[in-house]
Amino acid sequence: MKTLKKFMFGAIAAAMLGGLVGCANMSARDQNTAVGAGVGAVCGAVLTGGSTFGTLGGAAVGGIIGHETGR
Repeated sequence: MKTLKKFMFGAIAAAMLGGLVGCANMSARDQNTAVGAGVGAVCGAVLTGGSTFGTLGGAAVGGIIGHETGR
């Protein structure tokens, strides 16, 4: 469980840093795709106990959903 907490903290920190630095020149759709992929990766990791397949699958699904809900 400690590993999962470290992963979650790292993912949240990376998302916040990316939001502050990397998204300045991105369109709203691109930002939604990136956020969706990040949230999906975290959810996939949590739901599958941190498996690589679950994390990557969650990122892919979250990215698609974020892209489709973008303006």
